[in-house]
Amino acid sequence: MNSTGSSSKPDDLLEAVRQDRPLDTTHGFRVRIADKDLNFKTVVLNDPLPLGRQLAEAAGARVAEDYSVAAILKNGDIETIRPDEPYDLRGRGAEQVIVVPSATSYRFMIDNADLEWPLGVITGAVVKALAKLPAGYDLYQEVRGGQGHDRLIEDCTLINLDDPGLERFISIEAETVEGLAKLPSKDETYLHDQGLTFEVVQTGRGMGVILKDFLLPEGVFDQANADVMILLPNGYPDACPDMFYVSPWIKVVHTGQYARAANVSFQFGGRDWQRWSRHNQAWRPGIDGLHTMIARARTAFQKCAA
Repeated sequence: MNSTGSSSKPDDLLEAVRQDRPLDTTHGFRVRIADKDLNFKTVVLNDPLPLGRQLAEAAGARVAEDYSVAAILKNGDIETIRPDEPYDLRGRGAEQVIVVPSATSYRFMIDNADLEWPLGVITGAVVKALAKLPAGYDLYQEVRGGQGHDRLIEDCTLINLDDPGLERFISIEAETVEGLAKLPSKDETYLHDQGLTFEVVQTGRGMGVILKDFLLPEGVFDQANADVMILLPNGYPDACPDMFYVSPWIKVVHTGQYARAANVSFQFGGRDWQRWSRHNQAWRPGIDGLHTMIARARTAFQKCAA
């Protein structure tokens, strides 16, 4: 079942979007607003259709016209909001808002293309769209001066173009998991025998097995079903997977909170996943497999009923 916000406290926009439920505006609602340095603060709004200037003023802007306001959507898209434009944040799928000083444009490069963007903040999805990046390629942000590895950019990654220096990005064909072209036949047989619908997604972060509309224990969570993902490491099935991930995020009904050690975000395949930190203490190569991880996930879900 879906929760609809607190009866006495402001509801949270980010949680409502992630849980795909209506936003309760009875007592106002909380919105995360970032500044040009991507520092977020939470403000409470009462108007379900705030104007762009209201959002700017809530962020601390003295003269709203001197600032650009934009909504960051769940899929990584960015929509600018004019000062006198009423904007339905929940209705458009916005998770958070950016308020930055107005500027003419910001330049950045991807591969050999020189591009511009009118805001000081951009997401990975927008960079890929502007560069017309083909499917099957990952986007990386160059780390200046050789100080560490280049940064993998997911669709929902926020990038600050206002940092000193020209931002540079490179596109690379998506990595594969070495030695693992598909699921072992034992795993495929098990999933089919259990009647589980699944999808295998491969990105530069590895191979994820996504169990679609996985049935959760009745009445335990604020969702009846959710996608459950298991990441397969290099060397699987001899090497053991670690933890599992859920989308949309789920809360325990009787506490109204996330489960223990299940409140960290993980970006994979253009989606925001709720990481359930349940580490493996033992793994038996040749015996354990996806069936082991699914059983562990079911056990973790059922424990939340207590």
